[in-house]
Amino acid sequence: MTSPEHMKAAMAEVPVEDPTRTEYEKLQADEWFRYRAGPELADMQRATLARLRELNGRYYDDPEGSTAGLAALVGECGPGLDYRPPIYLEYRERVRFGRDVFINSNLVIVGSGIVTIGDHALIGPDARFYTVNHAFDVDIRREGWERAFPITLESDVWLGGSVVICPGVTIGRGSVVAAGSVVTKDVPPMSVVAGNPARVIRTL
Repeated sequence: MTSPEHMKAAMAEVPVEDPTRTEYEKLQADEWFRYRAGPELADMQRATLARLRELNGRYYDDPEGSTAGLAALVGECGPGLDYRPPIYLEYRERVRFGRDVFINSNLVIVGSGIVTIGDHALIGPDARFYTVNHAFDVDIRREGWERAFPITLESDVWLGGSVVICPGVTIGRGSVVAAGSVVTKDVPPMSVVAGNPARVIRTL
């Protein structure tokens, strides 16, 4: 779990060039990195997107094969995955699905932060997971620096349609996020949240 204080402190750090490491190594360490300075990152994304395009198209004739291919593509996946295409991921190895996860159409996961979707989660259509922050300082942002933070859905979470999850957010076990919500901070377990920004409207 990433606390707001930790994320604020991390974003306040000034990026420093380190020519001894690749941008991918910095990405893996959840540090500042420059996407445009690491050609390997673009190559990884293109390979992932090409595979997803194949799997998304294959689903209509072979849903079981397509689903098995998606399960094998991501970093971790438990049994019982059920999804509807299309799905868009940038860094496949940073995505983890638990068991018996259902993903409706048009899931988008952007950025290099680790995304964990827990057991028995229900993901509504057009869900958006945004794990990346760009620098607030204009000059640093122009240089292409970015930093990602994890998003975690604990077990039995239900996201309604068109939900946006922002960097560093954890949604607690059994919680429900109402359709159209923008979740900017952690959600306690067994809660219903709604709105922009999402707020707790009841407990379960």
